[in-house]
Amino acid sequence: METFVIEGGHQLSGSITPQGAKNEALQILCATLLTSDTVNISNIPDIIDVNKLIVLLQNLGVKVSKIKKGTYSFKADSVNIEYLQSDQFKKEGSSLRGSIMIVGPLLSRFGKGYIPKPGGDKIGRRRLDTHFEGFIKLGASFRYNKEEHFYGVEAKKLKGADMLLDEASVTGTANIVMAAVLAKGTTTIYNAACEPYLQQLCKMLNNMGAKISGVGSNLLTIEGVEKLHGCNHRLLPDMIEIGSWIGLAAMTRSEITIKDVSWENLGLIPNTFRKLGIVLEKAGDDIYIPKQKRYKIQNYIDGSILTISDAPWPGFTPDLLSIILVVATQAKGSLLVHQKMFESRLFFVDKLIDMGAKIILCDPHRATVIGHNFESQLKATTMSSPDIRAGVALLIAALSAKGTSTIHNIEQIDRGYEDIVGRLRALGAHIKRVS
Repeated sequence: METFVIEGGHQLSGSITPQGAKNEALQILCATLLTSDTVNISNIPDIIDVNKLIVLLQNLGVKVSKIKKGTYSFKADSVNIEYLQSDQFKKEGSSLRGSIMIVGPLLSRFGKGYIPKPGGDKIGRRRLDTHFEGFIKLGASFRYNKEEHFYGVEAKKLKGADMLLDEASVTGTANIVMAAVLAKGTTTIYNAACEPYLQQLCKMLNNMGAKISGVGSNLLTIEGVEKLHGCNHRLLPDMIEIGSWIGLAAMTRSEITIKDVSWENLGLIPNTFRKLGIVLEKAGDDIYIPKQKRYKIQNYIDGSILTISDAPWPGFTPDLLSIILVVATQAKGSLLVHQKMFESRLFFVDKLIDMGAKIILCDPHRATVIGHNFESQLKATTMSSPDIRAGVALLIAALSAKGTSTIHNIEQIDRGYEDIVGRLRALGAHIKRVS
């Protein structure tokens, strides 16, 4: 096991370029199963979760070639469906949350899809009902082995259907869309997720010959086609990483430029950080964050305490609430953070409290933060990363803290952030990875 050792309290400076979007990559890579033609994808991040999915696709029989750093070709012309019944697949599939999204493409193209209960972050219940209810409405039969926690769906030929999703699940919508593109007839999906990464998936599928309309709205209409062909696709920059670097700049009182952020796909992220008093400027397609001695949390118009909560797109992404919470610990003023979607994602605040942060955990979903206004620094400590996003939030706290901190279980951070030590050191961070 590896550990980060961080000497905090140093100001950073320079520019950093966000990696390709992790959450988009997991959808896009699974979509390569929908055609026997070659699909070229660029800006793929070199992170554990994505690399695991690439290996899983290779074990399924997909021919994967690395063209250059971040660019790969995929050719699924000899898929081995029998691999889905193997013990190796049950082990590999259960270690990766994104593996659920191979089911839709496999069901659509080959008439069957299986998956062990997926793993991933320990942030509370993440149910799969939306995925499988969608497949069933398209005509698939469903079965579940409780002893092995193994799901399966089968259908000779999927048929288009009208459906209203019970939640605007991003991965659920992606999975159903990938199943519906080769189904016979027309499918409508209401209450569909409309995140930029889902839009990217739909645009890629349309480039492959699919007929999807309503992209970017919560009502998608999909006319099934006989087959799809290859295409070239480039991933968006990772909006979660962009938000993380905004928080890093604020907490370390640093001057940082975040390059090539795709402003039009950031939604509420810039303005949400501005509500915390953080100054950030649009410079072409970059974000420039000047050095700030202090930042002050806005109140509502009537003077009541600001609440920042997560919501489906175009609401604020839940993946950045951990960063918002950490940044608020050094702001002037108070903030209520309301994590609606996952009931275990705020439990990392005990580690921030150990560092001297003033946080009241109201219940599993809400925490009140009373900012220090930089009048007292957080103190260094030893801690463990519980999940990807909380791990980076703790890393940002450690970089701002007085003294040397240690973070264990850093594989959680490596699952979502590429070469984080090298990129932070380039900004002047005092961080090293030790065994």
